[in-house]
Amino acid sequence: MNTPEPTGRPTAAAPPDVTIRLDGAPRSVPAGTTLADLVGQLGHAPQAVSTAVNGEFVARAGRAARLLGEGDTVLLFQPIVGG
Repeated sequence: MNTPEPTGRPTAAAPPDVTIRLDGAPRSVPAGTTLADLVGQLGHAPQAVSTAVNGEFVARAGRAARLLGEGDTVLLFQPIVGG
């Protein structure tokens, strides 16, 4: 019987999930998820949607720096263009 020997190092636990509200519905995402990550996970091209977190617009350039946290409300919507 082969039993692995303890290494003395702590095992890396998966980061906990946080619950956000996405377009009004609860959704769990891993802690450390950015808004850019979420847009990609949902299969959207970055330029295809506009985003807001907690009622504040987040420009495409700022999505990678915007970490999502417990209770954040995220809205994805079609950008309005033209004039």
